[in-house]
Amino acid sequence: MNVLAKEKQALVLNALVEGNSIRSIERMTGVHRDTIMRLMCRAGDVCQCIMDETMHDLQCTDIQVDEIWTFVKKKQRHLTPHERSTRDDWGDQYIFVALDADTKLVPVYLIGKRNLVTASLFLCDLEKRLANRVQITTDAFSVYPAAIEWAFASDVDYAQLLKVYASSHPGPGRYSPPKIAKTEPTIIVGNPDPKRVSTSYVERQNLTMRMQIRRLTRLTNAFSKKRDNLIAAVALHFWHYNFARIHQTLRVTPAMEAGITGRLWTVEDMLAQVS
Repeated sequence: MNVLAKEKQALVLNALVEGNSIRSIERMTGVHRDTIMRLMCRAGDVCQCIMDETMHDLQCTDIQVDEIWTFVKKKQRHLTPHERSTRDDWGDQYIFVALDADTKLVPVYLIGKRNLVTASLFLCDLEKRLANRVQITTDAFSVYPAAIEWAFASDVDYAQLLKVYASSHPGPGRYSPPKIAKTEPTIIVGNPDPKRVSTSYVERQNLTMRMQIRRLTRLTNAFSKKRDNLIAAVALHFWHYNFARIHQTLRVTPAMEAGITGRLWTVEDMLAQVS
């Protein structure tokens, strides 16, 4: 990879953030899949550093939080008892995502198991990046109230949104989510604005992730063999989403809308920081 031309590196990374698989990029560019993986991992480290350096003192006021499922190596139900007890990096993994409803910025995310520990680490990271009191909305996952208390104490306006699904009989397989019969907002801490208790934007971000991170696409044979690869792919995605992709509604990038940067970044700009 050290001798791979910058133009070819940019071509590979642009293909990755547009949802192409490793092997399809290998066929299109002639770059070996192992080189593509090494480039993605190194670029992912740089993307994470850029996010860490820029996502601080944020003036967000309305944060939506959700988590999206994926897996590494094999699905949780296929793990042996020994693997379940020794390989925390295998099996089901969840990507916790926070999104600012106004600027559509994703200031923080975290990959891990769907439990109190991961949720607490994720929300503590979010709290350190904010400059003011915020309103937070999550789904009804039971560990969120304790994690919010751990990260924010009482200095937050927090509500949960419980979705009640209509009963259905999908038959032997279901390829679309069940219909939502109603939603029930519940105030947990502070005084959140009931009109802004929603997770619609962050759930729409889940679709963006599944469309543009090939290893998250459902009903395919694309998945992560190592958690480090998943971490790198997600870091690359969120850097591109925040800094290098024009948001269709905003007409600028989320980072520009949030005042973090005044210009549109390119993959070449990020590659200039890859050692």
